[in-house]
Amino acid sequence: MTTSEDTGPGPTTDQRGGAGSPGDQLRRLLVDEAPCVLMGVHDGLSARIAVEEGFRALWASGLCISTALGVRDSDEASWTQLLNSVESMVDNTRVPVLVDGDTGHGNFNTARRFASRAERIGAAGVCFEDKTFPKMNSFFGAGHELVPVAEFCGKIKACKDGQQDPGFVVVARTEAFIAGQPVDEAVARAEAYAAAGADAIFVHSRQPTAVEIAAFSARWHGRVPIVIAPTTYHRTTLDEFHQLGVGGVIWANQSMRAAFSAMRKACRDMRSSGVISGVEEEIASLKEIFALLGYEDLEREERRYASFDPPVLSTVTGGNAP
Repeated sequence: MTTSEDTGPGPTTDQRGGAGSPGDQLRRLLVDEAPCVLMGVHDGLSARIAVEEGFRALWASGLCISTALGVRDSDEASWTQLLNSVESMVDNTRVPVLVDGDTGHGNFNTARRFASRAERIGAAGVCFEDKTFPKMNSFFGAGHELVPVAEFCGKIKACKDGQQDPGFVVVARTEAFIAGQPVDEAVARAEAYAAAGADAIFVHSRQPTAVEIAAFSARWHGRVPIVIAPTTYHRTTLDEFHQLGVGGVIWANQSMRAAFSAMRKACRDMRSSGVISGVEEEIASLKEIFALLGYEDLEREERRYASFDPPVLSTVTGGNAP
């Protein structure tokens, strides 16, 4: 993991998001007056771009990382693969990264190990959902079974008891609405998860409007911050979410979907035309990529470090200093 003393092409100090651990930084953002927007990213490059464009926190999306690995968001990627991607995000930025931990990849012990590893590589926190393992992406199909409340509470408590940094954030995500349950069930689960130690509650919905989020927030009363991902109710504004008392808004998968569309279009255009000249005006220049990744910094450092002759401080002859 990179530290504040590292040099090289990494992000500058003013991108760190303030003093304290990554978890401390995320906690402050989630209780700011305005909702904190966490940009969904899937690798080191997408993380760098998001930070370059001004996002103060990142969501390491399980869907996006899985898609980038060429597999489905149904626990097909191992948690080691996911955290390897997260490590590249942390190493390439200085803003807090909240990790999508799916269901914790099993029971309380696998969740605890996942959270511990995420903390060690420098993530700000983890988020676990209360569905059965293996899970299916929440926007696909109807088979979304929830685990018993007590089982998920044990998972949350194990992660909280096992963390080393008091600031590390554990977010409990309830899929009650995704499973077709009423607001009573969503609130009851969220209350139990907060009592078990969750630092925030992620309320998930796939309705075309924020009606379920509004119903939940009306009964929540700010016990811990609410986090949402308005993928399907994307017309709702940040001001409206603010009025609902939402602390964190995750733009979870738009960056990956944009990259998906751009890559597919470029491949199709080049394949159909037989030349690459047609796409050059639509894609990033190498100069732009080199600038983002700090190639000029490396060139300067090469002149400084590739060959270095230290000055002679003293000469010892016959055991006596001159």
